[in-house]
Amino acid sequence: MISLLIICLAVLLIITGTLKLKIDPFLMLLIAAIFSGLCFGVSPSDLVVLITTGFGQTLSSIGIVIVLGAVIGVFLEKSNGIRHIVTTILSVFGNKNAGLALNVTGFFTAIPVFCDAAFVILSAIPKALSKKTGSHVIFYGVSLATGLYAAHVFIPPTPGPLAAAAILKVPLSDLLKYSFLVAIPVSFVGFVSASFFKSNTAVSQDNISGLEVESLMETNDKDLKFKWAYFLPILVPILLIGVASFFSIKESSVSILKSVFLFLGNPIIATLLGVFISYLLSWSTPKEQKNGWVSEALKQAGVIILITGAGGSFGAVLKSIDLSAIINFNSANPYLGLLLSFLFAALIKSAQGSSTVAILTTASFVLPLLNSFGIGDSIGRLFTVLAIGSGAMTLSHVNDSYFWVVIKSLGLNVRQGITSFSLATLFQGITGIATVLVLYALLQ
Repeated sequence: MISLLIICLAVLLIITGTLKLKIDPFLMLLIAAIFSGLCFGVSPSDLVVLITTGFGQTLSSIGIVIVLGAVIGVFLEKSNGIRHIVTTILSVFGNKNAGLALNVTGFFTAIPVFCDAAFVILSAIPKALSKKTGSHVIFYGVSLATGLYAAHVFIPPTPGPLAAAAILKVPLSDLLKYSFLVAIPVSFVGFVSASFFKSNTAVSQDNISGLEVESLMETNDKDLKFKWAYFLPILVPILLIGVASFFSIKESSVSILKSVFLFLGNPIIATLLGVFISYLLSWSTPKEQKNGWVSEALKQAGVIILITGAGGSFGAVLKSIDLSAIINFNSANPYLGLLLSFLFAALIKSAQGSSTVAILTTASFVLPLLNSFGIGDSIGRLFTVLAIGSGAMTLSHVNDSYFWVVIKSLGLNVRQGITSFSLATLFQGITGIATVLVLYALLQ
């Protein structure tokens, strides 16, 4: 009971520090790791080793990928690649299905770009469509925001799923195979939730001019010839990792072809190729300007890397004690383990607002308990990551920075945001865990 109390106090310390005292999550995760270790009786010298080792081991597998993913995102933003992706998807779906088009746009855009930054970049599109069609801006805005959110919590190289995969030792190739199966219905449920606001009267559009509307919805003929190329920095790494996964499980003798694809499909190499493609797509941009883009990406990635590493430190301290002996779930079935992982992540998310912190904290907490839950095998760990992602998106509200990005960018008040976007994220989280449980049952 004392050990359980220590763990609860450590989690409460993270929530209180980040939510009430506004202390950076990186510092609070380190403080929680030190607090937990000392309370568990770990010697100061051993505690320092645990913290530094946990930090380094977590980042050894994903630190470079986070940086490279940030570089791809910044290049797509600065070179107008995101706008090309938007216009391409709109041309496929048509203006009548623009809400679904924005949902799909958000889904693909959030794979390399952080969802809050991507929403700011694309936020004028919902306003423009609302003014053009007369449908409520909430319909288009929530469609976009929920599409972004679905990819953000499930699909690498976004930091949350990357970190959870590293902590729970899940290969990224396995995570990619199943994360899309969960994220796609979750994204679509966000669109369905947004559709209830489609026929309402449009709200204020912040004086967007007709000229701005046309510039957002159209590109010149030269651009249109190459617009599909802007999908390549996103799709090529995903495809290479998937092909490498196929070769890694295929029982065959070692061949040159297999060795090549296993090398190219390594997440670091695959993402680096995505960066190289991003460079090629912006070939006409001056070198000095592109160097500035890389510097901006490094600044963005640095914050995420520090938080991710601190989460690994906290997890290493918790792993140093035998939680499975303290909390005996030997009689629990795997579905209860997945459900508890979801609920814990949802609790942390709703309490302190950050999906990434919720994912890191929950992954660190459940790691020593996986065998007791009955989900310590490779499939169990994989679906635990997906269950945690489902919980970490459940009920985004006033303590979540992404909530404020969405409602402020769309010109909504808090009540409108809670009844539309927050409610949509609740439905998305429930859909996510339901999909996880069904897929897990089918694979057993």
